Amino acid sequence: MSVRTVLDGDVEVHYGQFYVESECDQPEMAACFVGQRNGLCGAASPGFLFCITGLHTGCVRLTVEVREEPPEPDERWEDVVEVSFRPSGAAGVVGWAGGWGHDLHLTERDYRVRYSAYAMDAGRERDTRGADEDEVDSYLLQFWPAPPAEDVVVRQTSDIAAYWHGVSWKPPPPPTPEERAERAHQALVEETLKRNARGA
Repeated sequence: MSVRTVLDGDVEVHYGQFYVESECDQPEMAACFVGQRNGLCGAASPGFLFCITGLHTGCVRLTVEVREEPPEPDERWEDVVEVSFRPSGAAGVVGWAGGWGHDLHLTERDYRVRYSAYAMDAGRERDTRGADEDEVDSYLLQFWPAPPAEDVVVRQTSDIAAYWHGVSWKPPPPPTPEERAERAHQALVEETLKRNARGA
Protein backbone atom coordinates (compact mmCIF):
# COMPACT_ATOMS: atom_id res chain seq x y z
CA MET A 1 0.00 0.00 0.00
CA SER A 2 1.47 3.33 -1.08
CA VAL A 3 1.66 6.01 1.63
CA ARG A 4 3.12 9.45 1.03
CA THR A 5 3.93 11.36 4.22
CA VAL A 6 3.57 15.07 3.55
CA LEU A 7 4.34 16.24 7.07
CA ASP A 8 5.45 14.66 10.34
CA GLY A 9 6.49 17.12 13.01
CA ASP A 10 5.54 20.08 15.16
CA VAL A 11 3.38 22.84 13.70
CA GLU A 12 2.19 26.02 15.34
CA VAL A 13 -1.50 26.59 16.02
CA HIS A 14 -3.33 29.72 17.09
CA TYR A 15 -6.89 29.79 18.42
CA GLY A 16 -6.85 25.97 18.34
CA GLN A 17 -7.05 25.59 14.57
CA PHE A 18 -5.28 24.85 11.31
CA TYR A 19 -6.63 24.32 7.79
CA VAL A 20 -6.49 22.53 4.48
CA GLU A 21 -7.13 25.03 1.74
CA SER A 22 -7.17 24.95 -2.03
CA GLU A 23 -7.79 27.73 -4.52
CA CYS A 24 -10.76 29.24 -2.71
CA ASP A 25 -11.44 32.04 -0.25
CA GLN A 26 -11.25 31.09 3.42
CA PRO A 27 -14.83 30.70 4.66
CA GLU A 28 -16.24 31.62 8.04
CA MET A 29 -15.90 28.91 10.67
CA ALA A 30 -19.67 28.35 10.85
CA ALA A 31 -19.83 27.74 7.09
CA CYS A 32 -17.32 24.90 7.47
CA PHE A 33 -19.33 22.98 10.07
CA VAL A 34 -22.98 23.73 9.30
CA GLY A 35 -25.01 20.55 8.80
CA GLN A 36 -22.24 18.23 9.99
CA ARG A 37 -22.28 15.59 12.72
CA ASN A 38 -18.66 16.12 13.71
CA GLY A 39 -17.22 19.32 15.13
CA LEU A 40 -13.50 18.64 14.73
CA CYS A 41 -12.99 18.74 10.96
CA GLY A 42 -15.23 21.14 9.07
CA ALA A 43 -15.73 20.16 5.43
CA ALA A 44 -19.06 21.78 4.58
CA SER A 45 -17.45 24.57 2.53
CA PRO A 46 -16.10 23.27 -0.82
CA GLY A 47 -12.34 23.04 -1.19
CA PHE A 48 -11.60 23.78 2.46
CA LEU A 49 -11.10 21.88 5.75
CA PHE A 50 -11.22 23.55 9.16
CA CYS A 51 -9.36 21.44 11.77
CA ILE A 52 -9.78 21.95 15.52
CA THR A 53 -7.07 21.22 18.11
CA GLY A 54 -7.16 21.02 21.90
CA LEU A 55 -4.20 23.35 22.39
CA HIS A 56 -5.07 27.00 21.91
CA THR A 57 -1.63 28.40 21.11
CA GLY A 58 1.73 26.77 20.50
CA CYS A 59 3.04 23.64 18.81
CA VAL A 60 1.20 20.36 18.28
CA ARG A 61 2.45 17.23 16.59
CA LEU A 62 0.88 16.81 13.14
CA THR A 63 1.27 13.97 10.67
CA VAL A 64 -0.29 14.24 7.21
CA GLU A 65 -0.50 11.25 4.88
CA VAL A 66 -1.81 10.73 1.35
CA ARG A 67 -2.76 7.10 0.70
CA GLU A 68 -4.01 4.95 -2.15
CA GLU A 69 -6.38 2.96 0.08
CA PRO A 70 -8.21 3.49 3.40
CA PRO A 71 -5.97 3.12 6.46
CA GLU A 72 -6.62 0.43 9.03
CA PRO A 73 -8.28 1.56 12.30
CA ASP A 74 -5.75 2.61 14.92
CA GLU A 75 -6.88 2.39 18.53
CA ARG A 76 -4.12 4.72 19.72
CA TRP A 77 -6.14 7.71 18.60
CA GLU A 78 -8.76 8.86 21.11
CA ASP A 79 -10.92 11.01 18.83
CA VAL A 80 -11.48 10.17 15.17
CA VAL A 81 -13.75 11.71 12.52
CA GLU A 82 -14.07 11.31 8.77
CA VAL A 83 -15.20 13.77 6.09
CA SER A 84 -15.17 14.05 2.32
CA PHE A 85 -13.03 16.60 0.50
CA ARG A 86 -12.45 17.66 -3.09
CA PRO A 87 -9.73 20.24 -3.72
CA SER A 88 -10.48 23.11 -6.06
CA GLY A 89 -7.00 23.52 -7.48
CA ALA A 90 -3.69 23.22 -5.62
CA ALA A 91 -4.21 22.19 -1.99
CA GLY A 92 -2.07 22.54 1.10
CA VAL A 93 -2.22 22.22 4.87
CA VAL A 94 -1.65 25.65 6.42
CA GLY A 95 -1.48 27.42 9.74
CA TRP A 96 -3.46 30.35 11.06
CA ALA A 97 -2.93 33.52 8.99
CA GLY A 98 -0.66 31.54 6.64
CA GLY A 99 2.06 31.23 9.25
CA TRP A 100 3.23 27.94 7.73
CA GLY A 101 2.18 25.65 4.91
CA HIS A 102 2.90 22.37 3.14
CA ASP A 103 1.70 21.41 -0.35
CA LEU A 104 -0.38 18.23 -0.48
CA HIS A 105 0.01 17.62 -4.24
CA LEU A 106 -3.51 16.24 -4.51
CA THR A 107 -5.26 15.73 -7.82
CA GLU A 108 -8.67 17.33 -8.32
CA ARG A 109 -10.80 14.36 -7.33
CA ASP A 110 -12.85 13.21 -4.35
CA TYR A 111 -11.06 12.11 -1.20
CA ARG A 112 -12.04 10.69 2.15
CA VAL A 113 -10.22 12.34 5.04
CA ARG A 114 -9.69 10.85 8.48
CA TYR A 115 -8.76 13.31 11.21
CA SER A 116 -7.48 11.65 14.39
CA ALA A 117 -6.52 13.27 17.68
CA TYR A 118 -4.70 12.23 20.85
CA ALA A 119 -4.77 14.04 24.22
CA MET A 120 -7.10 16.85 23.18
CA ASP A 121 -8.25 17.40 26.76
CA ALA A 122 -4.65 17.69 27.95
CA GLY A 123 -3.98 20.22 25.20
CA ARG A 124 -7.08 22.18 26.16
CA GLU A 125 -6.00 22.18 29.81
CA ARG A 126 -2.47 23.29 28.93
CA ASP A 127 -3.89 26.02 26.65
CA THR A 128 -0.46 27.29 25.59
CA ARG A 129 2.71 25.31 24.90
CA GLY A 130 6.05 27.05 24.95
CA ALA A 131 8.88 26.12 22.60
CA ASP A 132 10.83 24.38 25.38
CA GLU A 133 7.87 22.45 26.82
CA ASP A 134 7.00 18.80 26.24
CA GLU A 135 4.54 17.72 23.56
CA VAL A 136 0.91 17.55 24.68
CA ASP A 137 -1.64 16.76 21.97
CA SER A 138 -1.01 15.22 18.55
CA TYR A 139 -2.98 14.83 15.32
CA LEU A 140 -3.09 12.69 12.18
CA LEU A 141 -4.68 13.75 8.89
CA GLN A 142 -5.05 11.04 6.23
CA PHE A 143 -6.35 11.36 2.65
CA TRP A 144 -7.33 8.59 0.22
CA PRO A 145 -9.47 8.47 -2.95
CA ALA A 146 -13.14 7.76 -2.24
CA PRO A 147 -16.57 8.90 -3.43
CA PRO A 148 -18.34 11.61 -1.41
CA ALA A 149 -20.11 10.49 1.75
CA GLU A 150 -21.55 12.09 4.87
CA ASP A 151 -19.19 13.00 7.68
CA VAL A 152 -19.03 10.61 10.63
CA VAL A 153 -17.75 10.52 14.20
CA VAL A 154 -15.74 7.29 14.32
CA ARG A 155 -14.62 7.62 17.95
CA GLN A 156 -15.16 10.22 20.64
CA THR A 157 -13.28 10.09 23.94
CA SER A 158 -12.30 13.58 25.04
CA ASP A 159 -14.59 16.14 26.65
CA ILE A 160 -13.48 18.89 24.29
CA ALA A 161 -14.34 16.76 21.24
CA ALA A 162 -17.76 16.07 22.76
CA TYR A 163 -18.23 19.82 23.18
CA TRP A 164 -17.38 20.59 19.55
CA HIS A 165 -19.55 17.73 18.27
CA GLY A 166 -22.43 19.21 20.23
CA VAL A 167 -22.19 22.73 18.82
CA SER A 168 -25.19 23.54 16.64
CA TRP A 169 -23.76 25.55 13.77
CA LYS A 170 -26.06 27.88 11.90
CA PRO A 171 -25.46 29.15 8.36
CA PRO A 172 -23.75 32.54 8.27
CA PRO A 173 -26.11 35.46 7.59
CA PRO A 174 -26.56 36.45 3.95
CA PRO A 175 -24.57 39.45 2.74
CA THR A 176 -26.13 42.86 3.23
CA PRO A 177 -27.09 44.94 0.17
CA GLU A 178 -24.01 47.07 0.80
CA GLU A 179 -21.76 43.99 0.86
CA ARG A 180 -23.32 42.64 -2.34
CA ALA A 181 -22.83 46.00 -4.04
CA GLU A 182 -19.21 46.15 -2.91
CA ARG A 183 -18.53 42.64 -4.22
CA ALA A 184 -20.15 43.47 -7.56
CA HIS A 185 -18.08 46.65 -7.80
CA GLN A 186 -14.88 44.78 -6.98
CA ALA A 187 -15.65 42.12 -9.59
CA LEU A 188 -16.25 44.85 -12.19
CA VAL A 189 -12.95 46.54 -11.33
CA GLU A 190 -11.06 43.24 -11.61
CA GLU A 191 -12.69 42.40 -14.95
CA THR A 192 -11.86 45.88 -16.29
CA LEU A 193 -8.23 45.49 -15.24
CA LYS A 194 -8.05 42.10 -16.95
CA ARG A 195 -9.51 43.48 -20.20
CA ASN A 196 -7.10 46.41 -20.13
CA ALA A 197 -4.18 44.06 -19.54
CA ARG A 198 -5.20 41.88 -22.49
CA GLY A 199 -5.50 44.93 -24.72
CA ALA A 200 -2.12 46.36 -23.70
